[in-house]
Amino acid sequence: MTDLLKNKATEGFAGLYGYQPTGVWSAPGRVNLIGEHTDYNEGFVFPFAINRRTFAAVALRNDSVARVASAFSPEVIDIELDKIDRATVSGWSAYPLGVAWALKQIGNATQTGFDIFIESDVPVGAGLSSSAAIECAVAVALNELWSVGLELRQLARFGQLAENEIVGAPTGIMDQSASLLGQLDHAVFLDCRDLSSEVIELGFAREGLELLIIDTKVEHRHADGGYASRRAACEAGAAALGLPSLRDATSADLDRASQLLDDVTFRRVRHVITENDRVLQAIETLKTKGPRAIGGLLYESHKSMRDDFEISIDELDTAVETALQHGAIGARMTGGGFGGAAIALCPVERIGEITLAVEAAFKDLGFAKPDIFGVTAAPGAHRE
Repeated sequence: MTDLLKNKATEGFAGLYGYQPTGVWSAPGRVNLIGEHTDYNEGFVFPFAINRRTFAAVALRNDSVARVASAFSPEVIDIELDKIDRATVSGWSAYPLGVAWALKQIGNATQTGFDIFIESDVPVGAGLSSSAAIECAVAVALNELWSVGLELRQLARFGQLAENEIVGAPTGIMDQSASLLGQLDHAVFLDCRDLSSEVIELGFAREGLELLIIDTKVEHRHADGGYASRRAACEAGAAALGLPSLRDATSADLDRASQLLDDVTFRRVRHVITENDRVLQAIETLKTKGPRAIGGLLYESHKSMRDDFEISIDELDTAVETALQHGAIGARMTGGGFGGAAIALCPVERIGEITLAVEAAFKDLGFAKPDIFGVTAAPGAHRE
């Protein structure tokens, strides 16, 4: 599939622009194994890059025009580099153009215009960070072609800057870090306070396990302010506890928090505190007991998001419970919530049964047919 998409990106570029690209760069989507809504609380996350990728065929121009196009949209966006801002770009093109804007802030290279054509098999709206895959593919391309000279870890900050300032999404740095730093059969343990990271072996293949993605086909419903209200509750909880962020809270603070906070804010705070603990436990468990021992932590994470953070929906709960009933070692919703995907860590020999059972359960309840597929931990962004 990699060669196919790389070739399609090259052919799409040549067909549209009439010449060959300088090269093709790619970056993976990501799935978060555990650690949800902890990133903007300066906590811990544990994502891995997946074997679904975005490919960017790129060439520099000899003027200051940026042109971006993709296989998934008929439009070609054409804009002067110095005209890029939140008011002038929108839709999917804000991701690649936002990265160009962010890197241009460094100002240490001759930053000419460029032509880009994008191909991808990262599902959109499933919580697998198709947006970060675009950002990171373009970031590694321009980092090389513009001779910016940043390390992968530094590029993650510019992807986040693009998303915050040009796309207008108040996201953390997890998605870009996973997409840039991923390695085969490893996940990235990221401390969102100091951005230190450690690559941890998963050992799924060795243990005969695969991670199933169960895409509910329910688009993320953040428009009602659900995401923003959760973030505000976390900030209010930290302030009431006299802490700079919930990263500084521990389970020892829960009794005091229950006295100080209203019920809803307390439950939001409890999720973040216990989720940080679960990330650390998951990493210790992987190192000492192996991946078959983390299932309980995955399900505890789901229950916390369902009951305390209240970001799950019926489709996600159905996917998780059905997968567990049919042999999954652990399962939980992943991503921001209010839609998107669940994950299930499964013995390879049970994947067929789990897939059929989830599809049947969705049909019985009148839900849309889910898209179910396995992913493996893949290498991060690079030039093909």
